[in-house]
Amino acid sequence: LHEERKTDSVAFFAPMALSSYGSLPDMDLDARYDMARIAMVAGAMPVAQAQADTILRQDSTHLLGLLLGADLARANNDQQRAARLESRLVASADRERARALPEYEAHRGEIESVLQRLKTTKR
Repeated sequence: LHEERKTDSVAFFAPMALSSYGSLPDMDLDARYDMARIAMVAGAMPVAQAQADTILRQDSTHLLGLLLGADLARANNDQQRAARLESRLVASADRERARALPEYEAHRGEIESVLQRLKTTKR
């Protein structure tokens, strides 16, 4: 809905989705990432930041946590933090992808797109 620019629908459904995620008894890192993305499009940046922080606290090299953290830093105009997290993302990418986590496969397109952009930017 967000990608289709259906802002009324996002405003209507996002709080329900966030409530549903919030009621999960034990969220894995993939669910935290998904919840954070919904929170971001809903404008609930503290919720998104809390999820990013939790992902990175549980696994400091988790690609989705690093990607999310960098996006949130950019949204907060913290370019230095974004650059640090993106640098960690690139440095961790090969080792992390070798772990073959299900969430990496589910978000492979997004991960690869960001890595490609970062590698192109660094040239």
